[in-house]
Order: sequence, then structure tokens, then C-alpha cells
Amino acid sequence: MLEPFLIGKILMLSTLSFVVAILWTPALTHFLYKHKLGKSLRSKKQAPIFYKLHEKKAGTPTMGGVLIWVTVLAMALFFYFIDISDLAETVGRMNFLTRGQTLLPLGVLVAAGLVGLVDDFLNVKHIGKNGGGIDIRHRLVLYLGIAIVGAWWFYEKLDWDLLHVPFIGSFNIGWWYVPLFILVIVGTSFSVNQTDGLDGLAGGTLVPAFGVFAFIAAIQGRFELAAFCGVIMGALLAFLWLNIYPARFIMGDTGAMSLGVTLGVVAMLTNMALLLPIIGLVFVIEALTTIIQIVSKKVFKRKVFKVAPIHHHYEAEGWPEPKVVMRFWVVSWITAMLGIILFLLDFALTG
Repeated sequence: MLEPFLIGKILMLSTLSFVVAILWTPALTHFLYKHKLGKSLRSKKQAPIFYKLHEKKAGTPTMGGVLIWVTVLAMALFFYFIDISDLAETVGRMNFLTRGQTLLPLGVLVAAGLVGLVDDFLNVKHIGKNGGGIDIRHRLVLYLGIAIVGAWWFYEKLDWDLLHVPFIGSFNIGWWYVPLFILVIVGTSFSVNQTDGLDGLAGGTLVPAFGVFAFIAAIQGRFELAAFCGVIMGALLAFLWLNIYPARFIMGDTGAMSLGVTLGVVAMLTNMALLLPIIGLVFVIEALTTIIQIVSKKVFKRKVFKVAPIHHHYEAEGWPEPKVVMRFWVVSWITAMLGIILFLLDFALTG
């Protein structure tokens, strides 16, 4: 049964997260502009169509994703220490940091955020392959490293090897859980990173995805995990306030990497990883179009899309950027609702 206090706790923490993030957004924006931490674009020679579409965005501050994971980390630590110190009983009950539900997703959120922050800094300083920071192959290696640590935590620390197949049931799959975990985390991370290409696109499609998993976690009785997802949603909405077109700052890899990894971990914690491709269908499409483009250029020496991932293709076709973003938002909310419907039907059938 969903207790009123626990539901209220999730909603209060989500709202508070938005307020906290909004309050320190001006300081972050001032810092990014003052130190000229603007993203560099691929050169006109490397990507002529992309350069033409985004030339006006050169120099827009990156690293805006810091707003999200720092807010989540600060709130988690604040309420945790209030709770263990018994400074305020009511405030202490707002703690959502627990070993079984939220320690791992919070850890990967911060770890991936720091890795992404380094990547963004290298990009700003024109360090790395073609001056663009960490290239895609090394980025995948980093995703893999984080995924391996997460898989080890699940399998060894949490003694977890259970896979739920919607409408069929749950199965103990033993050590096969490790490669499955790695596949989900790497795939989700890569997909979200590919989606982060237009003002408001990644943030706006991540909100309903985390919202669905907050709902799923609450129904399953994992209220701390639901609160964690809610806090991410609140911070994401605050981020979107200044990321909507024309963006004052962009998410950067520090946001896309951390949120992608965390979304995958949350999907595994709720044992609903097989619903993730439906809930995050936009991310799947973005990743697939990138992979198709790369394979086609390597094997057939031709492009399938004018630019990949697909949101840039629609830009090249003449769609205004806000139009592309808004339509992708609509799709993400529809697939989120479909994910909830499938979860509820599965819950009714399999419990």
C-alpha cells in the first residue's frame, strides 16, 4: 500500500530539488560565462552540414549537467547526515540514501559526472582527438569500466542475479547477469549521450523516463529509489529552465554520461530493464541511427542520413530546432505512458 507520507516525501523532495537547483543556477551560469567554458564544435571540414547548422552555438557554455548531479548529491548527503545525527526527526525522515536502493545509483551518477566533466574540460581546451575531448571509442571504454563496477556491486554485494521478463516471470540467470548489466549500462549511456545534441532535447526526454521509474519504484515499495528519481527530475526541470532554446548553457558529457549510466542502473534496480527500450525509445532511435550511419559509411561508403543522429537529420531537412525537440518530447511522453501501461499489466499478471 502506498502510504501518504511516502508519496508526499517523493513529491516534496522532487519540488525541493527544483528549488535548490534554480537557486544556484545563476552562480553556475556566471561561472561558466566568466571563465569562457564554451563547447568547441567539429570543424567545417570535418562535419560541414553539422557546422553550418550549429555555427551560431559555438562558445555556448557546456558543463551545465553539473547542476543536476551536484544538486542530487548535496540533497542526498544533507538529509542523510540530518538523519544519522538526529538533529531533526521530521527532516531526518526525508533521507533517501540507503545501501540497498540508492547508494549505487548515486555513486555512478557522481562518478560518471566527474568523468564527463573531465571530457567537457578537454573539449573546451581543445585537447584530445581533433580537439574534441575524449573520442567515442575511449568514451565507450569509460562506460564499460563504470558498468563493470556496477555489475560487480549487484552480483557480489547485493547478491542479485534476477532478471524479470515482462508477462512471463522472473529468472535467476547466475553470472549471465554481469554481461547483461554491462550491456544495459553501456547501451543506455551511449544512447543518452547521442541524444544530447539540441537545446532541451536530452533533458526533456530524460524527465519522463525517470518519472516512469519513479512510479515503478514506488509501486514496488522502493520509496527511496523513487525519491531519488524524483530528485533527479526536479534538478532536470531546473536545468531545462535555462537549457530550452536558445540555451544559456548545455548539458555536456558531465550531464549526459551521468544521467545515462544512472538511468540504466535504476532500470536494473527495478528489474524492469527489458521495458527500458520502450520507455526510452527516443534514446534507442538516436543510438541506432548513429550506428547505422557509421556502419554504412565504413562498409558502403555512403550515408543513410544527412547527419546522424537523427535529430540532426531533421535539422538538415529544414525543421526548426524547437520543432524537432518538441516532437521528440511528445514521443518520449507517449512511450513513457506506454511503459507504465505495460508495467501495470505485467504487475497484475505476474505480481
